Amino acid sequence: MRPLRYSINVTLDGCVHHEAGVMPDEESMRFWTAEMERADALLFGRVTYELMESAWRRPESGRWPDWMEQWEIPFAEAIDRTDKHVVSSTLDRADWNAELVRGDLERAVRELKEQPGEGLWVGGVTLPLALADLGLIDEYEFVVQPVLAGHGPTLMAGLRERIGLELVDRHDFRSGSVALRYRPASRG
Repeated sequence: MRPLRYSINVTLDGCVHHEAGVMPDEESMRFWTAEMERADALLFGRVTYELMESAWRRPESGRWPDWMEQWEIPFAEAIDRTDKHVVSSTLDRADWNAELVRGDLERAVRELKEQPGEGLWVGGVTLPLALADLGLIDEYEFVVQPVLAGHGPTLMAGLRERIGLELVDRHDFRSGSVALRYRPASRG
């Protein structure tokens, strides 16, 4: 069974808005590229899918845009080629190596996890909350940014039950950000 990993940037006060933290730099993009390359497939809700597609889908010309730094291209290539599953009741179709996930969320995600491979990766805010409530996330990875946002959506707002976590890895960045990887604590 392949694990489901949830990864997201979060400010010190819990904000998970994609523009609230530290701007990506070469070191953080290398980190995120390695994380993306660990995933066999990505699982997104509609909002995150559309956000990521607008930023990281390879243009029809085949050339990455001039605004993109050279150190961003490996991440762009990794996310562009990775298979995607999009949970949405409003989209009629999904492309960009993507298929729609409809129906019973728990059953659909359990079926994805049962497929062979190294792992599934989920990002965003709303879908991971639903997956956490269902007990389907096997690993949580928070890149904590040294910023106080003071507003915006917060991490796991509305979680139904407390989830105890055990720290399994830590990575410090020169920017002051810290990547913390957790697994749900044993229940027993």
